[in-house]
Amino acid sequence: MNTIIEIDRYIAKSAEFAIPILTHLRKVIHQADARIEEKIKWGMPFFDCKGPVCNFAAFKKHCTFGFWKASLMDDPIKLFEESKDAMGSLGQIKSLADLPSDEVLIAYIQQAIKLNEEGKKVSPKTKSTEKKELNVPEDLAAAFKNNQAALETFSNFSYTNKKEYLEWLTEAKTAETRAKRLETAIDQMAEGKSRHWKYAKK
Repeated sequence: MNTIIEIDRYIAKSAEFAIPILTHLRKVIHQADARIEEKIKWGMPFFDCKGPVCNFAAFKKHCTFGFWKASLMDDPIKLFEESKDAMGSLGQIKSLADLPSDEVLIAYIQQAIKLNEEGKKVSPKTKSTEKKELNVPEDLAAAFKNNQAALETFSNFSYTNKKEYLEWLTEAKTAETRAKRLETAIDQMAEGKSRHWKYAKK
């Protein structure tokens, strides 16, 4: 198998329940095609062969496994939980019993590889060029009054950077979460940071 130590470490650091799931998926992926190469992208294990094939990830209480070109794949047994508009996922995997048979997984992996070999590409989503007006909520506006640096950063942000902060704040499900997010947003903007500043190219 063409394995890399970064994925060994990723699996070892995962929650105890996730280790056998990820270990099994990794084994089956390599069984599907000896040419599979391992990579870490966006902090997650990815598996490539003539292009991206599939990836998995572990969270606190579940794992996920998805296919990069799911929208182009045949899904005869309705394996994908996600819609065809997104990368196909098997949904929340909490134990080995949640996985389909190895034969099914291998067939899907080989189908994904074939799409790469044929040069098939996922059609990019059509993005609307019209930008909706952004409304600053009252609590954020009030916080800006007490922090001029944060206000200046926000005012100079691009439409996208502003939208990312506003959506993150307004999507909070509880008042406590919203208050924490507001505090974090103000602190970050006061330092000139965008919402996803950690992932910005340097």
